[in-house]
Amino acid sequence: MRKGIGVICLVLGVLLLVKGHDVGTSIASRFRIAVVGAPVDEAMKFYLTGLGLGLFGLLLIFWKK
Repeated sequence: MRKGIGVICLVLGVLLLVKGHDVGTSIASRFRIAVVGAPVDEAMKFYLTGLGLGLFGLLLIFWKK
């Protein structure tokens, strides 16, 4: 049961990382970085959430109880 939930969390984490990359490399994001000099907050939210969920999924998969 835990490994199934871990795999789901890992897959969702990877999907969020990919979505963050798509948002971060969009034309609007590049324009904002060029003008303001700051990364897009939405992309950072996707990156951090995806990283956290992916690590949680790995923890559930590989943690021996």
